[in-house]
Amino acid sequence: MSFNVYQASIPVLLRGLDNLSAILRKAEQDAAARNIAPEVFLQARLAPDMFPLLRQVQIVSDTAKGCAARLAGIEVPRGC
Repeated sequence: MSFNVYQASIPVLLRGLDNLSAILRKAEQDAAARNIAPEVFLQARLAPDMFPLLRQVQIVSDTAKGCAARLAGIEVPRGC
């Protein structure tokens, strides 16, 4: 059985993105239930030296996008 880098990385990235999506949906539901503007959660930090949640989501998606593009041998899309 052959094993390649795609099989080792893309399914893991997709699972991580699915999990992140579920977490964000739960946060949205929690914000609505507690009458909190969703932007409050998006700008929240768990610690003072962390990026806000919005920036962390951007980093996760850029990492997945960049990894997939590099494995495909294409230029990493910008501004998507």
